[in-house]
Amino acid sequence: MPFNAYSRYYDLLYRDKDYQGEVGYIDRLLQFHSVKGPEILEFGSGTGKHGRLLAERGYQVRGIELSHEMVAQAKQTAGFVCEQGDICAVKLNRTFDAVLSLFHVISYQTNNQSVKDVFCRAADHLSSGGLFVFDVWYSPAVHKHRPSIRVKRLQDEGLRITRIAEPEVHTNENRVDVHYSILAEDLNSDSVQTFSEVHPMRHFSLLELDLFAEQSGFERLSAEAYLTGEAPSEDTWGVCFVLKKL
Repeated sequence: MPFNAYSRYYDLLYRDKDYQGEVGYIDRLLQFHSVKGPEILEFGSGTGKHGRLLAERGYQVRGIELSHEMVAQAKQTAGFVCEQGDICAVKLNRTFDAVLSLFHVISYQTNNQSVKDVFCRAADHLSSGGLFVFDVWYSPAVHKHRPSIRVKRLQDEGLRITRIAEPEVHTNENRVDVHYSILAEDLNSDSVQTFSEVHPMRHFSLLELDLFAEQSGFERLSAEAYLTGEAPSEDTWGVCFVLKKL
């Protein structure tokens, strides 16, 4: 399963990610679309960085994360709790003001049934007028800018990491399998660990997601470039959707 070994180095690999900026963007998006209150359910909460920052802004966030390893690393604070669970099947028997699913979690749902299941679980946990906010890989951009091999190198006081990402494109399935190879060097003991994982990622069109939304009892309020708010285009890799439960 993705993130089994990868999770150990997750926070270092994404330490350059602008979590503060992303949370500010999500906060503005929720307020613009008149979120009814502060109760948020987060699908795919990872190590909890988005959730904790949202809690600092006054939200009450409950995270659901499939990876036991990620949950173990997540620091729970006032306003943020998380637990291990499957977002395709979760049933909490309560509703929230919004459901969030950030950092392409929906793109990890690579078959139609899992996408439908996640949309239905989001709907189950929202009352009428509640918001479902998520971002995905956008098909027009993936087709135009085909994924390429990328190398990322990072280091902190005790660890040096090299990550190679090699994409395998499956055109007919709207899917890219990202093959990660990671070399982790312990600078204190000079020990080296290597491992690999495959992260299958699905990309979506606007009309495709509109159909999933309609089938699950949602209407689309907006679709825009993640962080910038611009209209989606062939140059927009990540698109953020806001759906409202009918």
